[in-house]
Amino acid sequence: MENWKISPSDLTFLWDECPRCFYLKVRHKFKRPGLPFPKIFTKIDLLMKDVYLGHSTQKISPLLPPGKTVMSGRWVTSAPIVAPDGENTAYIQGIFDTVVQFEDGSYGVVDFKTSEAREEHVEFYGRQLSAYAYALTHPAPGKLHLSPVTKLGLLYFEPQDLVETTQDGLSLNGPTRWVEIPVDEERFENFMRAVLALLSLPEPPLANPECAFCAYRAASRNVPF
Repeated sequence: MENWKISPSDLTFLWDECPRCFYLKVRHKFKRPGLPFPKIFTKIDLLMKDVYLGHSTQKISPLLPPGKTVMSGRWVTSAPIVAPDGENTAYIQGIFDTVVQFEDGSYGVVDFKTSEAREEHVEFYGRQLSAYAYALTHPAPGKLHLSPVTKLGLLYFEPQDLVETTQDGLSLNGPTRWVEIPVDEERFENFMRAVLALLSLPEPPLANPECAFCAYRAASRNVPF
């Protein structure tokens, strides 16, 4: 029996882009080559966490129930999820952006994005948020446990202009937009069954024909030097 670790972020672009790359990373720890990620996005993400931490949920969005932002940047680890074949398991492990606690005692998970809000991204970012929620409500022994999780959502920050604030200072300005993700644990569990069914295959699945990484690997095998 194997127990595979799945990062919530791998359930977004990687799952959609190529089932073979997903399988190789999770089952065999064979990762795609790392791509440069501008540090500015990490910096903005940290600053957004600081802006909202300890403040009312109304600061994030007036659409949220009354409550408070209570924690950010914490690890979560789920209990094992059993694969359809009954032989293998997987667990979710990752670091969420922010958790809010509402006045009724329930919780919400918020993820920050520095980009334009796009409808086509909501589906797979929803999987990521649902993975955090699942790990919080079904934690491994001794891991962070918060329940129930009743709200999931994305807070987009879209920089639009840069203004001079002092002689040697600049300020990046832009609107924020709250996009709520439906909480549907049953749908997420069904999705995870499909994920674990793929991971239980004895051999890696076929690559997505449009996967540039798999195309490069295949082409390199034919290079005579």
